[in-house]
Amino acid sequence: MLIGRNLSLVYTEGGLSEAAVDDACITIGSGEFVGIVGPSGSGKSSLLYLLSGLKRPTGGEVSYEGSAYSFLRESAVRKLRLENFGFVFQQHFLINYLKSWENVLVSTDGRFTKGAAVELLEKVGVAGQAEKYPYQMSIGQRQRVAVARALICKPKVIFADEPTASLDHAAGGGVIKALSEFRAKSALVVVTHDPEILIDADRILTMRDGRLSEEIVVARAPA
Repeated sequence: MLIGRNLSLVYTEGGLSEAAVDDACITIGSGEFVGIVGPSGSGKSSLLYLLSGLKRPTGGEVSYEGSAYSFLRESAVRKLRLENFGFVFQQHFLINYLKSWENVLVSTDGRFTKGAAVELLEKVGVAGQAEKYPYQMSIGQRQRVAVARALICKPKVIFADEPTASLDHAAGGGVIKALSEFRAKSALVVVTHDPEILIDADRILTMRDGRLSEEIVVARAPA
């Protein structure tokens, strides 16, 4: 579904070069929950940006369902992203003068109704918050609204970059649970410094100094 081959991302400043991502290879299947962990500055967010097409790699290739990004114009990559990907970031980036349901629909170009937004807000655990503005809600509630916004267009891949960094453990766990409940329909890629929130992940990759150094296959208890 989503494949990154020998990816590198090199930043150059003042004649000095530094690899944020160094020869990374990764494959993400449909409906799979993949966690990427590592210390700050390890390159995990940069890898997410490459996979999602938010940044172009210095070397290597990313392809989604057989389409290599390097063969697509920027407008085509942007269209692919809008039609197939959803994003949740560390900051919720909600618009303060819009109600929760309006924030959920803000990038849908009229394709979905208020009713669809309210239903999704209920599913991610913020029932009753639809008519509230971001400043009237807790940080955890705002992040759940951001999750609903990422899910409204039924993306095939959800990218979450440190989505729980500003939350306490209970609120963070709730956000990840809300995301993982949609994994049957969407692949989920979560970048985090906290491996404890990845208890439901299918795989956990560790990143250090720009390299994916190991993979843990998560064992599940029998149902």
